[in-house]
Amino acid sequence: MRLGVLDVGSNTVHLLVVDAHRGAHPTPMHSEKTVLRLGERITGDGKLSEADAAELSRTVAAAKESAERLGCEDLMAFATSAVREAGNAGKVLRKVADETGVELQVLSGTDEARLTFLAVRRWFGWSAGKLLVLDIGGGSLEVAMGIDEEPALAASLPLGAGRITRTRFRHDPPTRSELVATTAWLEDQLGDLAKEVTRLGEPDRVVATSKTFRSLARLTGAAPSSAGQRVRRVLTDTALRQLIAFVSRMPSSDIAELEGVSPSRAHQLVAGALVAQATMRALSLELLEICPWALREGVILRRLDHASDTDGTDQTPLLTGQGRCG
Repeated sequence: MRLGVLDVGSNTVHLLVVDAHRGAHPTPMHSEKTVLRLGERITGDGKLSEADAAELSRTVAAAKESAERLGCEDLMAFATSAVREAGNAGKVLRKVADETGVELQVLSGTDEARLTFLAVRRWFGWSAGKLLVLDIGGGSLEVAMGIDEEPALAASLPLGAGRITRTRFRHDPPTRSELVATTAWLEDQLGDLAKEVTRLGEPDRVVATSKTFRSLARLTGAAPSSAGQRVRRVLTDTALRQLIAFVSRMPSSDIAELEGVSPSRAHQLVAGALVAQATMRALSLELLEICPWALREGVILRRLDHASDTDGTDQTPLLTGQGRCG
C-alpha cells in the first residue's frame, strides 16, 4: 500500500510518502517540506496567531493534495512540540480539520521517544541488544532505552535546538558568556535523566537520529547523504568538541554555507551541538551511530503493525488514519 505521513514539527511541515506493507521495508517514494518554524512563532502569551494557523492550514491542505495526487491510501498526520505547547492548540487543530479534513494528532514527547525508538530498533535489529536512542528536535530532546521494541525508558526534555537558540542566545554568533552559561545550564537539566539511564545499565549500542545529529555527523566527516542510507556514520565526542570550537564563532549566515547544513536550520546548529555535547557528557558517551530512520518511520511501522489483515485500517489508538486519501 502507499502511505503518507505528515509531520508538523517545530521547524518544518514534512510529507513523506512510502510504499510499504506489513513485514516489508518501507520504500520512500516522495518527500516534500515547507519551512514554517512554528516553534518560533508562538507569541509571548504562548499562542499561535490566527495568521500562523491559517498558514498551517494552507500548508496541510497542499500536503494532502500532494498525497492524493501520488495515490496515498492513507495520510497519517501528527504534530509535535510546537503545536503541543501552544495555548490555543485546540483552536488551531479545529481550524486545520475544518478547512482541510485532516485531523492532526498531537503526539506527547513520550510517544515521540517511543516511536523513534521503534524505528531505530527495526533498523538495527535484535542483534543491537540494549539500545540507547537520542533525538534532538527543534523543541525537545527525546531519549529512549531498552532491549525490546517498547523501550524501558522514554523521556522528553524541553531542550530542542530551536528552543535553546530562542531562550538562551541573544547574539549571532553567541557570546562566550552565553556559551558557558548554556553549557552549565544544560548539564544541570540533564542530571535526572542521567540517573535514569544509569539505573538501566550499560547500553550495547548508542544511536542518534534526526536532522541535528545528521548535520553534526556530516560536519565532522561522516559520509554525505548521496552515499546512501546504509553507509555507517558516527559522531564522536572529540570531533563534536572540535566542531563546536569552530562553528560557535561563526554567524548563522556562514554556517548556512557549510555542506550538510540546511539553511533553514543553520541558526540552530550551535545550540543543537551544545545539547548533543551536554547529553553525551551527562551519559558518558564517546561515540554515537547515526540512524537514517526516525519518528516518521516509527509512525509508519506502527501503522503497518496494526493494520487489519482484511481491510488495511489501523486498529491502534495511536495515529489512526485521520486523513484518508482518495
